[in-house]
Amino acid sequence: MTHMTDLYQARVDAGQIQPDPAQEAVLPEFDRIAEGLRAEPVKRGLFRKAVREEVKGLYLWGGVGRGKSMLMDLFVESLDDIPSRRVHFHAFMQEIHAKMHLAREAGTEDALAPVVADVVASVRLLAFDEMQITDITDAMIVGRLFEALFEAGVVVVTTSNRVPDDLYKNGLNRQLFLPFIDLIKEKMQVHEMVSPKDYRQDRLTGSRVYFTPLNADTRAEMEEIWRDLTGGAAEPLVLTVKGREVTLPAYRNGVARATFYDLCGTMLGPGDYLAVADAVKVLVLENIPSLGRNNFNEAKRFVTLIDALYEARVRLICSAAAEPEYLYMEGDGAFEFERTASRLREMQDKDWGRGD
Repeated sequence: MTHMTDLYQARVDAGQIQPDPAQEAVLPEFDRIAEGLRAEPVKRGLFRKAVREEVKGLYLWGGVGRGKSMLMDLFVESLDDIPSRRVHFHAFMQEIHAKMHLAREAGTEDALAPVVADVVASVRLLAFDEMQITDITDAMIVGRLFEALFEAGVVVVTTSNRVPDDLYKNGLNRQLFLPFIDLIKEKMQVHEMVSPKDYRQDRLTGSRVYFTPLNADTRAEMEEIWRDLTGGAAEPLVLTVKGREVTLPAYRNGVARATFYDLCGTMLGPGDYLAVADAVKVLVLENIPSLGRNNFNEAKRFVTLIDALYEARVRLICSAAAEPEYLYMEGDGAFEFERTASRLREMQDKDWGRGD
């Protein structure tokens, strides 16, 4: 059995990660969970069936860039042959809704039951990255979903930027959601990770975040930043906004990657861009072209996207055909673009970014 504490120390010794007291303080929780998962079933009574002891999960919360996701990934890696799955929480809930829809179409009365059964049959541990609940459709089923998972013995480890009491804060019909918060506190150890270090921001401090012109050197620099922030491993993130799907082609640990045409070349609107800004901490946006009358609609969407990212204080790393002031030189909207250019300049500041 590989203890998380030993694996963490090995990575420190190899110079792959920096030692951090806040990270070290949570390692015993991961070791506790791993030992519980590996424990043999216990027989309580002469004629009773052997059952597994309940293993309390972990709700790890704290500011962005503290290493929560890194620790969770390391933990899943340490589990070896224990069936586990690491998934972004939003993506998991999208899967649940899609499978429930299929179950309803098949005439299943309780659409959630077969979906939970499939999950239970495939994993002993679920590792969720970035638990946050802003959608009422998630809020209304998440209590039943997790209650069924816990009842079946599935252990849950999750990271979040929010203390449990702030989940679905100010949400519609929030009183119906409150029992889920109580369930989290009952079935999961809540641990706040407090560290003065913001590793994600540190990686970008002093680094360029706006690259021009569009050429092979620029592409190589963008690729290097992406790999530094994510390790190069990513999967698509699909956001559902009022029944529409908005896809970020690559996503990992709060960092998303997309091209200009992924986000501005399709019929997206303010609500879609607000959802993107809410879902990501860093956006790597590539291939912003020169703007003008020939791509007026795309330019308007780009302005709206930048406004959403700016208001949410999302860290923007981008490659563009020209410096901000020279991106939009002619045509309707060129004057109005001055504000966008100013925001693009401000967003290049080393201290830009949110800390929620």
